[in-house]
Amino acid sequence: MDTLGEAVVAEARRWIGTPYVHQASCLGGGADCLGLIRGVWRGLYGAEPEAVPAYTNDWSEAHGKEVLWQAAMRNLVAKGPRDEAPGDVLLFRMKAGAVAKHLGIFGEIGREPTLIHAYGGHAVVESPLSGPWRRRVVARFTFPRGVQSTVGERG
Repeated sequence: MDTLGEAVVAEARRWIGTPYVHQASCLGGGADCLGLIRGVWRGLYGAEPEAVPAYTNDWSEAHGKEVLWQAAMRNLVAKGPRDEAPGDVLLFRMKAGAVAKHLGIFGEIGREPTLIHAYGGHAVVESPLSGPWRRRVVARFTFPRGVQSTVGERG
C-alpha cells in the first residue's frame, strides 16, 4: 500500500458483507460500527490498543458521557473538520443533544464520497456519504503512524 489511508480502506473493504452483530468484531462473523474499527486496527497493527468494556446500544446516553469520543481521542489522531482523506475514521452524533455513538471509515472522497460502516439491520456496507450523514459528523480521526504494523505480513 502507498499510504496508511489506502491500507485502512483496503482492510475496511475486506469487512464488507460481515453481518451486523452488536459488540462483535469478527471478520465475516459479525461486527458493529466499533467492531469494524477494532477489526481494521487488528488488521493493520495486531493487538488492539485497549480492552473494550461491554456497552449498550444507547452508548451512555443516560449520563451523557462521550465514551466513544474519549476512546477515539486516546487511540486515534484527531484531525480538523475539513481535513478529509480516505481511511479517516468519522464519528457521528445521530441526533442533536445525544452522545456521539456511530463510527465509520471514509472510503472515497471527492464528488462521490463513501462511508464504510456497520449499523443495525444491515451488514458492513460502503454507502454514499450523503448530506444527512455529513451533517452528523462531529469529529474526524486518522489511525496513528508509528504503531507496529502487520500490513503486508498476511499471505
